[in-house]
Amino acid sequence: MADYVLVHGAWHGGWCWKRLTPLLRAAGHQVFTPTLTGLGERRHLMSPDIGLETHIKDVLGVLTYEDLDDVILVGHSYSGMVVTGVAYSVPDRIAQLVYLDAFVPEEGKALVDYQPPQTRELFVEKTRTEGEGFKLPALIPPEAFGITDEADLAWVRPRLDPHPFKTKLDPVRFDDPRGAGIPRTFIRCTDPADLPFAQFAEHARSDGSWRYVELATGHAAMITKPRELADLLLGLAGRPVKG
Repeated sequence: MADYVLVHGAWHGGWCWKRLTPLLRAAGHQVFTPTLTGLGERRHLMSPDIGLETHIKDVLGVLTYEDLDDVILVGHSYSGMVVTGVAYSVPDRIAQLVYLDAFVPEEGKALVDYQPPQTRELFVEKTRTEGEGFKLPALIPPEAFGITDEADLAWVRPRLDPHPFKTKLDPVRFDDPRGAGIPRTFIRCTDPADLPFAQFAEHARSDGSWRYVELATGHAAMITKPRELADLLLGLAGRPVKG
């Protein structure tokens, strides 16, 4: 039995894994889907003080209070930043890191460091004019995540919340260098491919220390192709890990 911790991306919440988790649990595994502070059912906790470290501590709390070790830690999109911070905080608890179409940051880099200037400027402006100076509105429509089914769109649209903008400005720290030794997998969503993640996908594909796989769906694979994504994640449970 493996322990999976699935961490959602920006504007989402733990709800986005709803179609995936039963498939992993049916195979006998434990699955945890924390919602990061200020989002989803925790949107009432939104504040200007929420930063990347807040979200890292959200996940660390799950590992601690659920007594989890040898975790397969999955970060989607923005949460590539989060799971990286977690991995370099408690490397002994993480068996494998999975970046699901996600940012893979270098030490000392923030998410905005990987965005083009025009995107950064738009995010700053929208946060200032529509988000009280600290909330980034959900600017990217779900269609851009590859969601096309009308029922799926009706489910997702009202659940996309403003995201704490400070989390995108804060750099990630590599507190424990042993985090570099954790086995890593990059899952690239290719239909359509989301350009912001191309550089990370290419690095993983060309670096022999990574496992690189592709999934023919859009960015929101847990919604559009849950069975196929589950198969990939279940395949990791039987792979050799650290040691």
